[in-house]
Amino acid sequence: MIQVATYSDIGGRPRNEDTVRYTRMGEDRLCLLVADGLGGHGGGEQASAAAADVICGQWRGEVDREVLAELIQAANRRVLELQTPQCAMKTTISALTLEPGRAVWAHAGDTRLYHFLDGTLDFQTRDHSAAQIGVMLGQITSDQIRFHPDRNRVLRALGQEDELTVEAAERPLASGRHAFLLCSDGFWEYVLEDEMEEDLRAAPDPQQWLEKMRTRLLARVPANNDNNTAAAVWVDESFNVGGKRNEA
Repeated sequence: MIQVATYSDIGGRPRNEDTVRYTRMGEDRLCLLVADGLGGHGGGEQASAAAADVICGQWRGEVDREVLAELIQAANRRVLELQTPQCAMKTTISALTLEPGRAVWAHAGDTRLYHFLDGTLDFQTRDHSAAQIGVMLGQITSDQIRFHPDRNRVLRALGQEDELTVEAAERPLASGRHAFLLCSDGFWEYVLEDEMEEDLRAAPDPQQWLEKMRTRLLARVPANNDNNTAAAVWVDESFNVGGKRNEA
């Protein structure tokens, strides 16, 4: 049984350009996404919603890396179609598909996916951003991304002029309690990974997990804070399909 909880908050901005959406096929297959429209380009709200419409509307229950990457490419084409000379709308994306024993995810930009196994962080996506390049070059630590001057310089997004490269991965789900968190940068900038773990271990369900983390966020954000959006998924795998811990 897959448990899902989501929220999206306008924060201190005039409009919410984030979108969170999911669709199910029966009780054991899920497609879930969080998209973050890039406000500096205009039309971010329309771009993120259009991406969600394409991906959730065209998903047919497949849990396949190539299929998910192509759905994101289709969403990219739709965002490009919607652009005008006055509005070069763009959006980041992080998407997850699940079936018994397996997860597939893909992303472009700095909207993140985290995977936890038995309450411990197992994997997190790497941002496609200038700040992440700084981490890879050893210039800053991963924690320093959160408030780095280049944190908003996104290097991949739906609607970009150049060909979009979608990063996708799949993972067998070993026996245990799995939790996934998809979130925009307005969320993860204010909630640290060890705090995500702590709140996960203390929560009875995905909704309470999100609420505990939102309490931390609301205590820290400035008055003009960004839109913040997150989706939590819990899966209890009662059988062992192998697999081992992977680092980001």
